[in-house]
Parts: sequence; C-alpha cells; structure tokens
Amino acid sequence: MNKEQLLSHLRSEAEQAIGRHVLDLARQAWETNRPQKTDFYDPYERKIAQSVLGSIPEVGYLQQGGYKKAERARLAVYPQFYLVETIESTIRVLEAAGNFSFQKAGHSDYLGSILGTGLKRGKIGDILVQESGCQVIVAAEVADYLLSNWSQVGKVPITLKEIDEEQLAVEPERIKEIKGTVASLRLDAVAAEGFGTSRSKMVREIKAERVKVNWKPVSNPALSISQGDVLSIRGRGRVVVSEVGGTTRKGRTSIVLHRYF
Repeated sequence: MNKEQLLSHLRSEAEQAIGRHVLDLARQAWETNRPQKTDFYDPYERKIAQSVLGSIPEVGYLQQGGYKKAERARLAVYPQFYLVETIESTIRVLEAAGNFSFQKAGHSDYLGSILGTGLKRGKIGDILVQESGCQVIVAAEVADYLLSNWSQVGKVPITLKEIDEEQLAVEPERIKEIKGTVASLRLDAVAAEGFGTSRSKMVREIKAERVKVNWKPVSNPALSISQGDVLSIRGRGRVVVSEVGGTTRKGRTSIVLHRYF
C-alpha cells in the first residue's frame, strides 16, 4: 500500500487524519486476516474514508448504522476473500423510556446525557426520538457500559433495555406480500419462503443463530411457527407471518407473509 499516493487527494488535516486511520485499519485487517472497525462517521467522513478504502484492492468494507438510511454509521473493514456473512455486527441498539410528560426532551438532550456518562461522540450513532424516550444506536463495545451508567435525561429517570436492530422505529422502505405454501410450519420452511432462499441455506443460517423469532435468537430449524410471529435476519429485514390458512390438496399449508425491507 502506497500511503502517500492513497492519501494525496485529501486536503485538510481532518481529512488526512481519517485517511490515515482507515489506512491503518486496512493494513491491520490484511495482516491479521480479521475485520477492523471505525467509530461512527457522518456522511462526509464516510465519503472520505471510502475514497481511501475504495483504492485498496486487498480489502473491502461494510457500512453498519442500524438501518439503511442511517446518518451516522461505522465501517467494518475486512480482508479480501473474507467470508462477509460471518462478520459480526459492530453496533447494538438501546431503548430509553421515561415520563417526559412535563419535561420534554429532544435529540440534544439525549445526546448530552449520554456524553455525560463519559462516552465519546464517535461511539454514538443515530438517536431516534420517541414520545416516551428514544432509541439510540451505539458501538457494540460500549453498550454494556451505557446500560450500567445511563440512568436519567435531565431530571427524568429512565429505564434502559437492549432491543433488536429490526425493532428500530424507522419506516420500512418497502413491504412485499408473499403468498405461498409450505410443507409444514417449521421455522426453516417458513423462513426460506419469506426470505427467498433455499431451505438448506436457511437451516445453516438458523443453526448459526443468525435468525431470530420474535427478536430472540434461535438455533432449532424445526421450531414451530405461528400466525403473528416475526422472523428476522440481521441486515435482511424481517418477515411477519400475517396469515396461516388451510391445507391444500397436496397436504401443504397456505401462508401469507409480509416482508419488510
């Protein structure tokens, strides 16, 4: 990697600092054969980082922000030929709830109280404000610290819990209705139908605990699925079992699924 050449298009010291950092991560990823991660970057910072990483054929990168249109996101830099499906998420999602009826709180209030625990801005992603609190995307390595140390916003006490990425309160970009039949209401059969893949591939996903049912990881492909259940796979959206119908002449079960992208 020619460092001077790769950074020559960056002008300011701030741009150079980002460039040097991701270049170091790329080198570490290649030498250790392990993915490396940045802090959360805003769109401008990501553009700078990607301008450097895109010129290094030895590595690739994934953007992880919790949802597709996230403003702030981390980059996971991985060595060429690395099995991308095995890269663990670098983020976690926390939900804070409190009685804000008499003391309204906005984005800056939540961010200020989080930073007041001692965390740096780079460890905090998007904050989605809700009527009774907020959802905040954080670096995976600081989530436990925040769960133990973030207890109030202003003078309002809060309760804090971890939620799944698919529970983020963002509008889905697209909803697809899938009408089909399955041999049985086993998890592997229903999930394969909903996510548009083969049953054998879905069995591998389930056994690797990459599939969640009602936001809980599962590992049993034969798990029985019911109407109303929510199936999710990180980064691939979620599938809601909207309707379980009758049995066809061939003994298969009719189902209606709603896939949220």
